[in-house]
Amino acid sequence: MTTTTPTAGAVPGTAPAARKAPARRHPYLAALRTPRGLTGLALVALIVLGGLFAPLLSGHDPTAQSGLGLAAPGTAGHPLGTDDLGRDLLGRVLYGIRTDLGVIALAVPLGALLGCLFALLAAAHPVADTAVQRVFDLILAFPGLILALAVTAVLGPGRLPVILVIALAEIPVFGRQLRGGILVQREREYVVAARVGGTSSSRALVRHILPNAADPLVVQLALSLTVAVFLEGAMSFLGVGVRPPEPTLGSVLNQSMPYLADAPQFAAGPLLAVTVLVLGLSLVADALNREIRR
Repeated sequence: MTTTTPTAGAVPGTAPAARKAPARRHPYLAALRTPRGLTGLALVALIVLGGLFAPLLSGHDPTAQSGLGLAAPGTAGHPLGTDDLGRDLLGRVLYGIRTDLGVIALAVPLGALLGCLFALLAAAHPVADTAVQRVFDLILAFPGLILALAVTAVLGPGRLPVILVIALAEIPVFGRQLRGGILVQREREYVVAARVGGTSSSRALVRHILPNAADPLVVQLALSLTVAVFLEGAMSFLGVGVRPPEPTLGSVLNQSMPYLADAPQFAAGPLLAVTVLVLGLSLVADALNREIRR
């Protein structure tokens, strides 16, 4: 007869406690802690903080004109110089960042929300699905700038038309993304098993399908913010965006075009801000996408 000896520290008559598996970090947090994610967050944070603390960093009214004309960097307390109307370039770039961030931070989530609502409507009934798809096709038939010109032709230039254009452009992007995820997930075995067990279709959608179908939307949100930066900049550059004298990165860049040969620093500020912001958002989106695909 073979006898067993209890292990050290074990209480006789009790089974050894099962070793718990280490808790897995949330995939989004894990993605943002990678070198790519941290670099992207640092770049985005740099631009966001520059916009938030524009009054402290600039010290000048971005719309106040002076007699300096097109002054060189470092002239009379202007680190980046002044524009052709004597306005502080650093202040206009920083306040332009604030304006751009305010627009895209409102427009992209609005477009995402409306797109997701359309996707849920499409998942409810085949007839609604067909109608929603035709709405998406109609919006996608207009390229971003053509859509911008059409909206501003009706409403005129300003902040509200820019928000509407960006939101409209993002509706089919998020709507198709979520609709495709719902169609894939609701045919999975775990959803079929839940329905066989008596779970209603609406409960299965909320409890099982949406949490798994919505993962790619986080990546799409970062990508859409990048596209929104370009779209807002293009509208301001063409003069159909936010009305002057309120600065935006696109309007400051447009104003610098006649002076590129004589004063390249005029365009350097807005170009650098757009580049850093877009690069940061792209790195964050790529880090999230890599983690989700693992």
